[in-house]
Amino acid sequence: MRKIPKPTIRRLAIYYRCLERLEQQGEENISSKLLAQMVHIKDSQVRKDLSYFGSFGRRGIGYNIQKLLSEIRKILGIHKSWRVVIIGAGNIGQAIARFKHMEKHNFQVIGVFDTDKRKIGKQITNNLVVSDINSLESFIVHNQAEIAVIATPAEAAQSVAERLEKAGIRGIICFAPITLDCNIPVEYVDITVFFKTLVHSVVSQTHNV
Repeated sequence: MRKIPKPTIRRLAIYYRCLERLEQQGEENISSKLLAQMVHIKDSQVRKDLSYFGSFGRRGIGYNIQKLLSEIRKILGIHKSWRVVIIGAGNIGQAIARFKHMEKHNFQVIGVFDTDKRKIGKQITNNLVVSDINSLESFIVHNQAEIAVIATPAEAAQSVAERLEKAGIRGIICFAPITLDCNIPVEYVDITVFFKTLVHSVVSQTHNV
């Protein structure tokens, strides 16, 4: 199977967001040039990214927005519903559980777990109550969960990841500031990295003025 660069996959998700907005505005077609302008990249990059997966456009017309959305949905795997569990019912875990756009993009949070007895039993949403982490494995197996979010302190994240992998979780989003050692895909989210990157850009811009 041809290996697709991770930056390409990330850009596809951004293209998807732009195309959704255009579809909501009633637009039917879009050129690679206009899509590139929306993302602030070269149109040749848009065409290259899409060429990994086939030919979707027509010369002189561009891309049919509805069709391209459907194709990107399949490429990203969001044409089906994904069942998600969250480990860690702190501020981050609760915020993700309450994030309404998750279900819109076919990510359904079905369970939230924690070790803190003060949080266990707490109502997060109408359908979600914090469960004891001791029931994690049986819940994953019984409910066929596939994706997990780790929102625990760093010192707990590795052992949680090992339990998730053994229970059959297929991928992890990790908010803990640690690099996990496991055999399933992991995406790391550290908001401070984005702040540091932004500040570097701000400082560089100031030096160039």
